[in-house]
Amino acid sequence: MHVAFQRILGWSVFMGVLLGPLSALAQGAEELIEVAAVETVNSGDTAWMLTSSALVLMMTLPGLALFYGGLVRSKNVLSVLMQCLISAGLIGVLWVVVGYSWAFGGDGNFVGNFEYFLLNGITPDSVSGTIPTYVFVMFQGMFAIITPALMLGAFAERMRFGPYMVFIAVWVLLVYCPLAHMVWGGGMISQWGAIDFAGGLVVHMSSGFSALAAAYFLGKRKGFGHEHMVPHNLPLTVVGAALLWVGWFGFNAGSELAADGTAGLAFLTTQTATATAVLVWVIVEWLHRGKPTVLGGATAAVAGLVAITPACASVGPGGSILVGAGAGILCYLAVTVLKPAVGYDDSLDVFGVHGIGGAWGALASGLFIADFAATDAGWGGQVWIQFQSIIFTAVFAIVLTLIILVVLRTLFGDLRVGEESESTGLDLSEHSETAYSQEA
Repeated sequence: MHVAFQRILGWSVFMGVLLGPLSALAQGAEELIEVAAVETVNSGDTAWMLTSSALVLMMTLPGLALFYGGLVRSKNVLSVLMQCLISAGLIGVLWVVVGYSWAFGGDGNFVGNFEYFLLNGITPDSVSGTIPTYVFVMFQGMFAIITPALMLGAFAERMRFGPYMVFIAVWVLLVYCPLAHMVWGGGMISQWGAIDFAGGLVVHMSSGFSALAAAYFLGKRKGFGHEHMVPHNLPLTVVGAALLWVGWFGFNAGSELAADGTAGLAFLTTQTATATAVLVWVIVEWLHRGKPTVLGGATAAVAGLVAITPACASVGPGGSILVGAGAGILCYLAVTVLKPAVGYDDSLDVFGVHGIGGAWGALASGLFIADFAATDAGWGGQVWIQFQSIIFTAVFAIVLTLIILVVLRTLFGDLRVGEESESTGLDLSEHSETAYSQEA
C-alpha cells in the first residue's frame, strides 16, 4: 500500500512538472492568437478597402465632376471640373499633412490634435482593425476630398477660383475635420450615441448646410429669376449620376472597414433605397408636373444615396425602402417647392439634396433602426439623439462657414467674379479655356 502511494505521488509530481509548462505554453498561445486576431492584417478586408477607396475617389473624379458639369451652362463647365479636380489635389495633400491627425488624433471632445502630423508614427506595419492603417487613412481621405467638392454646386458659376481654394482648405480643417472627430474619432457626438455609419452628418449635412450659407453669402447669379438657366448637357449629368451610384457602394459598404455581413447589408440597403428614391421621385414628378424628367431621375438617385448613407448598416431591407421613399418625396419638395418659395440661388440643389437628404437619413437611422433593443437609449431615445445631432451639425456648419467667408472677404475682397466675367463665363475669365471649340 505504501509503495502504491509512493508510485501515485511520483506520477503526480511528474505529470505536474510536465503539464505545468505545457499549460503555460497553451495559455501563451491563446493570448498570441487573441492578439493576432486583433492586429493581423486580413488580405480580403484589405483588398476590399483598397477597392472601396478607389470607388470613393471615382465619385469625385469623374462622377461628381460630370454630374455638376452637365448641370451648369456651357460657359462654366470647365470651372466646375477644375474645382472638383483641385479638391482632389489640395485636400489630398492637406489630409496627409494635418487633416487625418486633426480628425482622428487624440481623444478630445471636439477636435483631434497633431499626433499624426505628416502621418507621424504610422508605418507599413501599423494596423487599424484588420487593414493597414495607411489604407484607413486613404479611405477616410477620399471622404475629405468629396465633401468640400459637393458644396461647389450651390455657388457654381460665380466664385473666384483663388478664394475657392482657400475656402475649401480652411473649411475642411475647421468644419469637416472637427465633425469627423466628433462622430468617428470618439468625440462628443459619438459619445451621445448618434448613428452615422458612412457620413450623413459628417459629409452630407455639413456640405449641404454650409453650401446654403455660402449661396446666401455670395448672392444670386446675375440674371437669376429672369434668365432661363438650364443644364447644358444632361447626358453628362446622367453619366455622372451613374458613376456616383456605383462609387457609393464603396462609400457605404466600405465604411464597415471589412468584407463581412454588415458590409453586405450596407451594400443591399444602399441599392434598395436609391432604387426606391428614383421610383418615388419619378412618380411624384409625373403626377405633379405631367411628365417625368431625366434630370429628376438623376437627382433622385443622388438623393436616395445621400439619405441611406448614415442608415445603411442600421436599417433592414424594409427600412431602406422607407428611407428611399422619404428621400424621393422630401428632396423633391425641397428642390421644387422650398427653393422657389424662399428664393435662394442654390445653383445645383446641393442643400435640397445633401442638406435635406442627409438630415432625413440621419433621423431615419433612428426611426427605422432594425434592432433598437441593441441601443442603450432605446427607440425613442435614439430618435432624440439623432435629432440633437442633426440640429448641432446644421448650426455648427452654418456658423463656421459664415465666419470663414467673412474672414476671407476681409482678406481677399469680393469672393465673386465681376459682372463682366460672370457674363463671359468662368471658363474663359478664370481659366482662359473653353470646353467646346467653335471651329468647324
